[in-house]
Amino acid sequence: MLLTITTTHAPATDLGFLLHKHPDRFQTFPLASGKAHVFYPEASSDRCSATLLLDLDPVALVRRQGAQTGIDAYVNDRPYVASSFLSAAIAQVYGSALNGQSRERPELVAMPIPLRVEIASVPCRGSGDLIDRLFAPFGYEVTIRRHPLDERFPEWGEGRYYHVELATTRTVQQLLRHLYVLIPVLDDDKHYWVSQDEVEKLLRHGEEWLGTHPERDLIADRYLRHQRRLTRDALARLLEENPTDPDEQEESELLEEEAGEVRLGLNEQRLGAVLAALRGAGARRVLDLGCGEGKLLRQLAADPFFEEVVGVDVSVRRLELARDRLNGDRLPARLADRVKLLHGSLIYRDRRLAGYDAAAVVEVIEHLDPPRLAAFEQVLFGAARPATVVVTTPNVEYNVRFPDLAAGRFRHRDHRFEWTRAELGTWASSVGGRYGYRARLVAIGPEDAEVGSPTQMAVFSRPETNEPDVRGSEAPNAARNS
Repeated sequence: MLLTITTTHAPATDLGFLLHKHPDRFQTFPLASGKAHVFYPEASSDRCSATLLLDLDPVALVRRQGAQTGIDAYVNDRPYVASSFLSAAIAQVYGSALNGQSRERPELVAMPIPLRVEIASVPCRGSGDLIDRLFAPFGYEVTIRRHPLDERFPEWGEGRYYHVELATTRTVQQLLRHLYVLIPVLDDDKHYWVSQDEVEKLLRHGEEWLGTHPERDLIADRYLRHQRRLTRDALARLLEENPTDPDEQEESELLEEEAGEVRLGLNEQRLGAVLAALRGAGARRVLDLGCGEGKLLRQLAADPFFEEVVGVDVSVRRLELARDRLNGDRLPARLADRVKLLHGSLIYRDRRLAGYDAAAVVEVIEHLDPPRLAAFEQVLFGAARPATVVVTTPNVEYNVRFPDLAAGRFRHRDHRFEWTRAELGTWASSVGGRYGYRARLVAIGPEDAEVGSPTQMAVFSRPETNEPDVRGSEAPNAARNS
């Protein structure tokens, strides 16, 4: 992974003072999962280029992550593309420049100089225009070239990786701060746990520019790995002069997701189907993963059949809403005492989730992008391994029956995907095969002869469990796995 910074400032070798790296030396720095090298391909008074080369060790990466297994953990794009690993290397190797320090030439720190940046391979989820949308507002001249999937086979089309060049006149510190924040935003991933510390980093490196950036919300959301509590905190602190009510915003998003489904009574039908599946499996101890504001929790808590109910969500605010909902129901103590709420991420292994009879995952997976969905599969099916897993997700084919939903739009702006019936069947079959589960698909809601039902459910059970049918009919054209 290569990052090259070039200047034609006179004398150009001042770049060495700014980066604290001598142009005549080849320097190597140890990283947690490999090494970083700094060298100067050219260094004259007219033009000087400094290159940061990341040499990541795939085996060390897997050993650090621990939870991953299989060939995909070793063979992936992480050692070769610009990602949070590059941001971490910038902070470690160019830390003095990032913090605006220069012992020998302090007057250079605040001096705008002509700079050109070249990044060999930048992953970008979505269209490549996001690169321009992130950097152009600063005045960068942005040049991108999309890499083909394989140069030998042009008919395969183009990949999601871009060669990026940025030209600007600004301070080196400003440049590095932009790169530090925006490279992980383009990749939409982080190689480490994101906590409150990341909010402080975002505010520190984005204090001069993030509050007025047109893509401010997207930047904060992606940089903080879509953890809404952290994103709300960061944006509220950025916009103290014109604060918005984060609770109001969250409630609005909840209503948005349900608006198109209210007239069908779909939420009640969905929860009823999930409850029937859990009861039919004989599950007494149940996890509600991504429990949100507690709609399913409330019904589980009110049913004496279930002996222990645990709600898990990454959003502290939603857990508070769930607690309020449960308290408002004023359940008898013998029922309320069976419910526990846990704050946690669904993409990291958590020993607290092991040993349960069943897990319900209601309208959650469509909020996960592919890397997080893969991590979630490992956490749930590989580590927690409940005897039964019940997953519901929208059927995208049915979207044409919602009159207020524009063509090509998902039911909620935070959805990363919505699957057809066949796509859910393929996923269920694949996950079941890898982790030793049988999968069965069930339609939820009114069925349309052409596009099926609005919601679809996959019920997974391990072969040693005897799970009776949940409902009499299965989704038409759904793939079956037994």
